[in-house]
Amino acid sequence: MDRRTVRVSVAGQQYKVVSSAAEGELQRLASKVDAKVAEVTPRGRAMTPQSMLLAAIALAHELEEERAKRESLERRTRDVLRRVLVRIDDALSPEGESAEAE
Repeated sequence: MDRRTVRVSVAGQQYKVVSSAAEGELQRLASKVDAKVAEVTPRGRAMTPQSMLLAAIALAHELEEERAKRESLERRTRDVLRRVLVRIDDALSPEGESAEAE
């Protein structure tokens, strides 16, 4: 894929990013980072490197929470599907075959 340089703005600072990602996608992500920096920076205070660090930690925390939710949902879905498949197999099996297998 083609690599290009894209200018993004976070907390009033301009950054050059070299990436193969679409410019719109990079701008969208930079906007999310900018919003998180604004959220963790006290009003009236200038953005500091600590603000960027706090924003990065907050975003990483949100990512971990979402991954944990997804993994939990995947486990529950697998369990439900497994139970459904057992019920279907039992319903399709000739009488007594299920009890003999156990």
